[in-house]
Amino acid sequence: MKALIILAVLATLGLIAFQYHRNKNIKKLFTALLTLGIILSLAVAGNVTRPVMPIYLAHLILMIISWGGLILYLVREKYVGWIIFSPLVTIGLFLLLEWLTGSGHEVG
Repeated sequence: MKALIILAVLATLGLIAFQYHRNKNIKKLFTALLTLGIILSLAVAGNVTRPVMPIYLAHLILMIISWGGLILYLVREKYVGWIIFSPLVTIGLFLLLEWLTGSGHEVG
């Protein structure tokens, strides 16, 4: 599974490089690289939601959809921000639940 994720990241970087080589659009290159960095950061931050499995599964699904939004931007040049940043919803929901119910992981 980890190898598949690494291959997906490398394939996306390859697609970004291919699009830049073809179009020489520096703005699109930086936007795509920044968006990829944000998506990867959201994936790492989403591991916080792992104790609540339904929210974690929703986060994984939204991460896949977010990645698809980046690919849509690369192929059709249509930037759909609400799709790309949708994993923030699950992280926010998890933090809200932890704030309302308290953490079940407190020691002492």
